[in-house]
Amino acid sequence: MVTKSEMKGIQGWFLKRLGCFSINQSSPSLSALRYAIDLIVNGEQLVVFPEGKINKYGKKLVLKEGLYRLARLAIKNTDSIIVIPIGIAYSEVSPKFRSQFCLSFGKPIEMNNYLNLTVKEFNQFLYERMLREEEIASNNLGR
Repeated sequence: MVTKSEMKGIQGWFLKRLGCFSINQSSPSLSALRYAIDLIVNGEQLVVFPEGKINKYGKKLVLKEGLYRLARLAIKNTDSIIVIPIGIAYSEVSPKFRSQFCLSFGKPIEMNNYLNLTVKEFNQFLYERMLREEEIASNNLGR
């Protein structure tokens, strides 16, 4: 899920072809939330950019509350939700067409073990895990 403004350019085209959809962060539609929860409950993959947008410029972004809130809603209908922190790095801080990129996948986080945390605490934990993976991806590109 990414914000509508981020579904632009070559990345937006690619994300749409992968089945991505936008959720308005200030006023999410019930149908979009239901669709996301249905994907989780049915064991499908759901990729969420917890920053609420794609970080193309190497700036530190604050994680939004949506991922945690979505997990809290979905956990009522399923036994387990797994979150996999992913770090994405490009060969250039501001990627261009044909820039190299690297993905680094962290250890899975089982949400059931973190439901006692506040949104802020969970986001800090997740942010640190994502940052670690981003550093690994950057190192793999020689940055």
